[in-house]
Amino acid sequence: MPSFFAHEGRRLAYTVYGEGPRTTVLLHGLLLSQKMHRPLARALAREGNRVITLDLLGHGRSDRPRDMTAYSMPFFGEQVIALLDHLGLDEAVVAGTSLGANATLEAAAAHPDRVRGMVVEMPVLDNALLGCAIAFTPLMCALTFGEPVMKGVSWFTRKVPTGGIWGADVLLDTVRQQPGPSAAVLQGLFFGRVAPHRDIRRTIAAPALVIGHDRDPVHPFSDSDALVNELPNARLLRADSFLELRMTPERLTSEIAAFLAECWKPRRKTRSAAA
Repeated sequence: MPSFFAHEGRRLAYTVYGEGPRTTVLLHGLLLSQKMHRPLARALAREGNRVITLDLLGHGRSDRPRDMTAYSMPFFGEQVIALLDHLGLDEAVVAGTSLGANATLEAAAAHPDRVRGMVVEMPVLDNALLGCAIAFTPLMCALTFGEPVMKGVSWFTRKVPTGGIWGADVLLDTVRQQPGPSAAVLQGLFFGRVAPHRDIRRTIAAPALVIGHDRDPVHPFSDSDALVNELPNARLLRADSFLELRMTPERLTSEIAAFLAECWKPRRKTRSAAA
């Protein structure tokens, strides 16, 4: 069961897996919940990591205001730092998928001293504009103007049992949510910045593992490739598809676990610091 903490008067939900000094925060995709990262969190916890999954505002078990001004990528980045403050952590590795990837970049850009490293899966950057408009504009219109119908869909799907099947549970949770707050999330993101500007991204020095996918118009591989060239300390990991980390995760999970271990190695002292 998730725990909760308050940030700017609103309640955010999180779940802790494992224990120890090496902490990683996992961030979900748009309109999904922290449940999407449950298998990955458990796998990384078995490798000796303390892993925390977070429901960003408007998602999962966290509060879901209908006010579009409550949602933006910088706000999501600040919620990650608020979680670290709540837990008394100086720093953590932050990892996110899609929306969570961009929130990871926001947290690292605003608070570079708090982000030990980044795992950025499917970032949504300059080359994703058309794909996002095609994919999410109809959804935003349906949630906004078709709210009565979508409420009926939400009510019906809450009656559908999943038997605890992880994939079905994650997808149905998205549809089960009340449509008004989900529409507000999309509206807030449409009218805010999608990610830190590339000039800001070039200043993010935290080690980064960028995971890109082929055949994904909303998360084009060209964005992942460009991000690796922008970040000073990044490497690229090519995934077969969005489904690889969910259906056959062994290869990517192993790469992520190795990257986390690298991030937590003791840092070398510079000559000036030693002096």
